[in-house]
Amino acid sequence: MSSLEEIKIDDDFTLLRFQNDSNETETLEKQVGTGLIQFHFNVKGKGKFIFNNNSYTLDLNEEKALLLYNPQKELPLHLEIEPKSWIISILISIKKFHTLFSNDAETIPFLSKDNLEKKYYTEESISPSMAIVLNQIFHYNQNSSIKTLYLKGKSYELLSLFFNTNEDPNAEHCPFLSDEGNVLKIKKAKEIIIKNMAEPPSLQELADEVGISLKKLKVGFKEIYGDTVFNFLFDYKMEYARNLLDSGSYNVNEVGLNIGYSTSSHFIAAFKKKYGTTPKKYLLEK
Repeated sequence: MSSLEEIKIDDDFTLLRFQNDSNETETLEKQVGTGLIQFHFNVKGKGKFIFNNNSYTLDLNEEKALLLYNPQKELPLHLEIEPKSWIISILISIKKFHTLFSNDAETIPFLSKDNLEKKYYTEESISPSMAIVLNQIFHYNQNSSIKTLYLKGKSYELLSLFFNTNEDPNAEHCPFLSDEGNVLKIKKAKEIIIKNMAEPPSLQELADEVGISLKKLKVGFKEIYGDTVFNFLFDYKMEYARNLLDSGSYNVNEVGLNIGYSTSSHFIAAFKKKYGTTPKKYLLEK
């Protein structure tokens, strides 16, 4: 239900691919030496970095990317990955990284002379182009003999997109122009079903609303979020219901109505399917 894969892309250049499809929070720990830059991309779900024996934490939210670098001290990787979360990390030495941009170093804020020896932390939104590459990395299905070569190319592509200074998402030279448009529409579809989770539109209505074909909606949604539209919505609704129960402000019937179940029995059955226990027992077991 969860898997970790570590792929050596090159000397001082490693790709980590973590997929937690379980119902439990998983922990990833790895020693990371000084001089290594860390890039962390959250495709879906949520992660949390733990530093200095839990004295400091840093969230890695859905569709966000973090860059971490500290030349003065080690930043060991201690990442708590919540259920249904997919995360890709790249670890690359500052020396290796610098060679990638040596001719354009001054155009990359991270590589300015003032920053080369300073610690650096930044959060960026994952662009549609980056989302496509990240999901290609997760859904790799090529011949195993060229796997490393394929992932090497995608890793370099991901870094180039991370530092792309072009602020126009519809630039004509973008190689993912047609796909990018679909990614934005599918993200919009996700927002719509979450906003209307109590009474979600049909798939055809959803496709029509965001301006995409039904087939592209189904295929694209699964590629980006790893599940069908309604399986994704079911998981979201159950997690939302669990949080409402945890708040102590709603009874079981109110929670069910809040997320679109007309009878408490239907909500109880759905909750049990997801968590293996009834809402009432869940509250008693807390």
